[in-house]
Amino acid sequence: MVDLHVHSNRSDGTLSPTELVDYAMEKGLHAIALTDHDTIDGLEEALEHAAYLRSKTSNLSGNISDTGTSCRVPEIIPGIELSTDQNGQEVHVVGLFINPKNEAFQEYLKEFVESRTLRNQKMCKKFSELGIDLPYEALCERFPDSILTRAHYARYLMEHGHVKSIKEAFDRYLGDRCPCYVPREKITPRKAVDLILTAEGLPILAHPILYRMSDARLDALTADLKNAGLVGIEAIYSTYTPSEERQIRRLAAKYDLLISGGSDFHGANKPGLDLGTGYGKLYIPDDVLTDLKRYREDHRG
Repeated sequence: MVDLHVHSNRSDGTLSPTELVDYAMEKGLHAIALTDHDTIDGLEEALEHAAYLRSKTSNLSGNISDTGTSCRVPEIIPGIELSTDQNGQEVHVVGLFINPKNEAFQEYLKEFVESRTLRNQKMCKKFSELGIDLPYEALCERFPDSILTRAHYARYLMEHGHVKSIKEAFDRYLGDRCPCYVPREKITPRKAVDLILTAEGLPILAHPILYRMSDARLDALTADLKNAGLVGIEAIYSTYTPSEERQIRRLAAKYDLLISGGSDFHGANKPGLDLGTGYGKLYIPDDVLTDLKRYREDHRG
């Protein structure tokens, strides 16, 4: 079993990359893709920790020799989830097997971080105007080494007694139409596909059911992104009903797209949603990853 859509505390998850690797091994997953929002900052830590665990193995099966357990060290797939905008509709594109050292990709991410910093400073000013003390510097200190998202604001507000829950923080202050919200600078889905291809990755349309598009709009988006180089689509996802999964599988077949799947695990920021198993019934077979790897090998160069 694999999980190809996972977040760490380098974006809006709550587990560190190291903790994610350990938890994936505890859960018996064969592979996870670390796909933090708009950042690759956690990849090196995750890859190095997995390599360290493998260095402790005594045989090719990946068993840890000094613990007496038969846990297998999961494969860590370098990934990212890019936030995009399609005519006012937020759309996410996951990149799998990206090369984090690609210079053009790194340059884009640097520019994106700079624009996000400006956005966060504006949001903190809006809180100040409402009489809520939420300095940007304090937010950075509380969540070091993270790409700040609205989930971080919500947790900070809850910890300092301004709200009683993350949901309340979004309902009162952080939702799209709330007083402290500032829109993010976003690229188009086509541009995201191009960036992922530039980084030698496989572009995957993330959780399309969540966009609540009409069938015609989703079909048109998928066709457009396929023409841009889209490789796959998330047909297996934590919140899908069986009929929704069948719908996306039909769409994948129509446009000759590979199937991907993931829990969208965020740790405590998504209560009840677990790594690998989602809300309890999620199952992503190894064959999904095998097909993606086969495509990657066939299209290299």
